[in-house]
Amino acid sequence: MLRPTLCIVVAVVFCPSAFAQKLASEPTNINPKLPNVLLIGDSISIGYTNPVRKKLSGVANVFRPNTNCGPTTKGITEIDKWLGDRKWSVIHFNHGLHDLKYLGSNNENLADPKDLKSHQQVPPTDYEANLKKIAKRLKQTGAVVIWCETTPVPQGAKGRVVGDSKKYNDIAARVMKEVGEIQTNPLWHVATKRIPTRPANVHYTAEGSDKLADQVVSIIKKNLP
Repeated sequence: MLRPTLCIVVAVVFCPSAFAQKLASEPTNINPKLPNVLLIGDSISIGYTNPVRKKLSGVANVFRPNTNCGPTTKGITEIDKWLGDRKWSVIHFNHGLHDLKYLGSNNENLADPKDLKSHQQVPPTDYEANLKKIAKRLKQTGAVVIWCETTPVPQGAKGRVVGDSKKYNDIAARVMKEVGEIQTNPLWHVATKRIPTRPANVHYTAEGSDKLADQVVSIIKKNLP
């Protein structure tokens, strides 16, 4: 007697952010004769990491932490691990979109900013203090340090307020001026004028990330030894 065959269907869930992080792990071919560049940032930087690597192939080794670097609070706790013991020529860093996003009363992610119980993950005053600590630590490495402006929040993006990127960038500009000798990559200005995000989403298409990479590469090249 034939027994019925049990057919198990396994559904594979595609997670864009996890896939992007896998692609953004450290370079496979490290040339010890080339300068080392470190990219620190959230999923926006994860999106442009591989295009930056390709565009700087034969020019620099491009690394990033194998994680979404998230808000400044994460930067404070993990910056030494991200720096490791490698000699860095250029460090290009950003924190912002995770700091300015809204959480619910129980820290639910991407809460409605209009809800009176919602709060920003890292409010402006704390953001300024945290960013100052991170910037000072990065300067201690002796690398050329480049602050990268936080990209825009488009209309309809969940859990964030249009215009807050500009407010947080203004705070960052004040911090970099106070810390001194830190350049700024005007990525917010570039993205606002030429690079649209996905509809109602802070993230970019592959084409958009490639255009962001052009701007990142441009400023890194100017500062390589």
